[in-house]
Amino acid sequence: MESLNFVDTIIRGAILTGSFFLFLLLERVLPLRRRSQNMATRWTVNAVFTTLAFLTGFLVVRNTTLLLTDWTTEHSFGLLHWLPLGETGQWMVGFLLMDLTFYYWHRANHSIRFLWRFHNVHHMDPDMDVTTSFRFHFVEVLFSVGFRSLQVGLLGVGPAIYMFYELVFQTATMFHHSNWRLPITIERLLNKVIVTPRMHGIHHSSIEEQTNSNYSTVFRFWDLINRSLILNVIQSQIIIGVPGYRRAGDNKLGHLIVLPFLQQRDYWPLDQKVESRPADRTLENMAKNNKNQLCE
Repeated sequence: MESLNFVDTIIRGAILTGSFFLFLLLERVLPLRRRSQNMATRWTVNAVFTTLAFLTGFLVVRNTTLLLTDWTTEHSFGLLHWLPLGETGQWMVGFLLMDLTFYYWHRANHSIRFLWRFHNVHHMDPDMDVTTSFRFHFVEVLFSVGFRSLQVGLLGVGPAIYMFYELVFQTATMFHHSNWRLPITIERLLNKVIVTPRMHGIHHSSIEEQTNSNYSTVFRFWDLINRSLILNVIQSQIIIGVPGYRRAGDNKLGHLIVLPFLQQRDYWPLDQKVESRPADRTLENMAKNNKNQLCE
């Protein structure tokens, strides 16, 4: 079992590492948004947060959750065991419910002010690219232990389903955070089913209404069902980040680590209208007429 776990970890690591460098290359060749900050400085900060997040996730969240998935399987506990589903049905329903319940966890991190203190560190990145994918405060990752325990415990998710979903989840997270300009026709087609870079870019907009939308991770229809989907935003007018945290030094490593424990500023000041780039009226009219479509 230990040798299998080791091999599984190596394979998963190779897939995630390969995906990361692939998206890194694609966004360098075909960038979607123009960069506003020094790349080396951002990447250093994001690399530290990614390392801390992965260590916390691997040592605490993953091990705790896998122990619970073993228990639910051994005791046939949870929704997937109580429904008349075959093995294929358990995989399909389990995957969908894992994605749906994470939608609500993500939404809770925006709507519950205490959780937002930590999630804000992710949104404060002044640019968004594949390095933003795992820029999460390690305390936010620790909080997810409770969510993951409820999630897999009540659903009755087994270890194989959990590990498969986590692999897809992390790959999807890198994909939709990447600054990769896909041809708009292809992206619109993909976005009929999954979350794409333009869709998630709207979620990282400095306009509050847009930030509080597009919470899905893998499948985009959770936003459609829960009426939180926004698509018709002109990409060139999106400014990434949180307007209340743009002061010099806000995105320095030390400040970001202690930030959730400090007194919080107004995240979206009343004068946030200055965050919008000058409008191209032609593009603006096209956006208004295509409310259910991604815009260039």
